Amino acid sequence: MVKNQTNKMLDSRDLTARISKAVAFYWKTRTGQQNKQLGSGKVDYGLRSAVTGGAQMDAFVDLFSAIIVASGVPEKYIFRKKSLELPGFFRPTKEWDLLVVRDDTLLVAIEVKSQVGPSFGNNFNNRTEEAMGSALDFWTAYREQAYLLSPQPFLGYFFMLEDCPTSNKPVKVLEPHFKVFPEFAGASYTQRYKIFCRKLVLERHYTSAAFITSTQTGGIRGLFKTPSKDLSVERFAKNLSAHVSAFV
Repeated sequence: MVKNQTNKMLDSRDLTARISKAVAFYWKTRTGQQNKQLGSGKVDYGLRSAVTGGAQMDAFVDLFSAIIVASGVPEKYIFRKKSLELPGFFRPTKEWDLLVVRDDTLLVAIEVKSQVGPSFGNNFNNRTEEAMGSALDFWTAYREQAYLLSPQPFLGYFFMLEDCPTSNKPVKVLEPHFKVFPEFAGASYTQRYKIFCRKLVLERHYTSAAFITSTQTGGIRGLFKTPSKDLSVERFAKNLSAHVSAFV
């Protein structure tokens, strides 16, 4: 029975529809949070008003939870609203967006992030530093058996970027002393995030990463793009399902 559920979950059409719903939920929730604060007269200046509500990524977490359940893990072992802290090595704890812990065994930890303009430059640096730091902290703590005798967990990273002229425009790099790596020369922020997510997996900082983009107008209708097939949500879902199934 579990096998049939898993196959259904990983059907490409079904999964694409679920991703579309999550994208639409993101933009509708984000817009709703902005409108709610504007209506109350308590305005978070800039775009911070759209993200302080914290619920816009919930549909993506729901999607990954559904994949895990379909792979045979009872829902009681999935943590996505509370008890999300894991011990770190360089800091006491780090809060993740989704955890799977079964019988004192850590199976899955997933980070779910997004970025909307206009400040792509500073936010790109913050997001990359955050993701790399979290991975270093996680795997060092794992080496020191902070998660008891858990087999190597699935560490996942999902990112959605606003698809707009600014995120797709080539960005000039400063090279006052040394040349940057050629893949970054003239790369847009969309390309930079694609490179970044790919390198996170190639360097084994994360087990799997997914990267999609969407416009605000198209996103409300569930439209999105996958800049690279190796970073598709479909591949991420298959990797997640395979990892979880191995421990069921």
